[in-house]
Amino acid sequence: MKMLLILSQKPYEGSDVTWNALRMADTALGMGHSVNIFVMNDAVDITKSGSKPEGFEFDLGAMLQDVEKKGAQIKLCTTCINRCGIAKGQLLNASWPASMKDLVQWTAESDKALTF
Repeated sequence: MKMLLILSQKPYEGSDVTWNALRMADTALGMGHSVNIFVMNDAVDITKSGSKPEGFEFDLGAMLQDVEKKGAQIKLCTTCINRCGIAKGQLLNASWPASMKDLVQWTAESDKALTF
C-alpha cells in the first residue's frame, strides 16, 4: 500500500501525535508499505537542527531522519518553513523543501492519506 502521512501539529506540546505518526511510518515501512511524509504548519519545527527541547525523551527530527533512511520519502512545505523563520542551513535535510503541488501529487498517488 502507498501511504501518505501529513504532519501538521506542533511537536513537543504535550501530545504524542507526531511521535505516534513517526512510529506508524516506521512500522508501515517494516511491513513493506511505501510511505511518504509531508510536513507542514507547526510540524515543520521537527525539521530544524537542534529542535528537540531539553528534557524530552524522543528526538522527533532524528526519528524523521531514521524513517527516511528506511525508505520513506520526506517533503516539507516551503511556505511553512519561511513563515516559521527556518533558514535552509538550519534544516536537517536541505533537499526536503517542496510545494503544495508536491502534496497534491502525493495525495493523488496514495492509497491512503492520514493527517496527524
